[in-house]
Amino acid sequence: MKRCDLHTHSNFSDGTMTPTQLVKLAEKQGLSAVALTDHNTADGLWEFMEAGKHSDVITVPGCEFTTEWEKKEIHIVGLFFKREYWPEIADFLEMTKIAKHNSNFQMITKLQEAGYDVSEEEAKALAQGDFNRSHVARVLMAKGYVSSVKEAFDTLLKEGNGFYVPAKRLSSLVTIRFIKTFGATAIMAHPLLNLSYDEMMRFLPLAKNEGLDAIETRYTEFDEEMRNAARALAELFDLKQSGGSDFHGSAKPGIEMGTGRGDLEVPYEFYEEMRKCADSYEEEK
Repeated sequence: MKRCDLHTHSNFSDGTMTPTQLVKLAEKQGLSAVALTDHNTADGLWEFMEAGKHSDVITVPGCEFTTEWEKKEIHIVGLFFKREYWPEIADFLEMTKIAKHNSNFQMITKLQEAGYDVSEEEAKALAQGDFNRSHVARVLMAKGYVSSVKEAFDTLLKEGNGFYVPAKRLSSLVTIRFIKTFGATAIMAHPLLNLSYDEMMRFLPLAKNEGLDAIETRYTEFDEEMRNAARALAELFDLKQSGGSDFHGSAKPGIEMGTGRGDLEVPYEFYEEMRKCADSYEEEK
């Protein structure tokens, strides 16, 4: 059975592998298609798609947008952005990047004031652009303040604990509209992790009205019950199904591309359905 992975990250956001390495890994994993969906940036797409020209694996240009609805963080994935529109993604995210930079600077300052030996330069050294919480977590882990990135997120860098104050986020509905304006496919990432079932019942009609195409029903952190619930929501609102591992390399140990924690399987048909939702997209080879 042909398989794909429509949710991965490179070192252009908070992953640890280069876009080229992701393509090579997709080959090794026997995937037929893989998408790069870095957080709030399209900067890695040029390298990713170039690597795809030399591979049998189909490479899908995407981006994962951090958004907000009713004060809840929701991640919206856009897939199949045509190359001519990649700069538009950067423009759309510019104000968000400024806010994020300020938030990161404040986080570093608060950690230093509390006696933690971390610096902006150390975090930046782990990133291909602006650093984020994941890079700060890796610095904290390297210096022995925490035993893992997860522990950092669960303690020092947890929202509400004082050190991390989230930047103002994009509107979820405006982001979906933006993705569809440029003919790309709009997907809600890992539903039911961020919103309750009742909240999903309120959010999805609004999102569908803005052009939402699909929700992820196959995801690393989903058990069988959550997969079934997500599939039922997709069917109820006539949405397509997508899925992926949310692979970050060594930043998220135990999660493998294509298979998640071992039992994930995203059928190639999901890739085909997502491509149909994009307006006149053509692969680059």
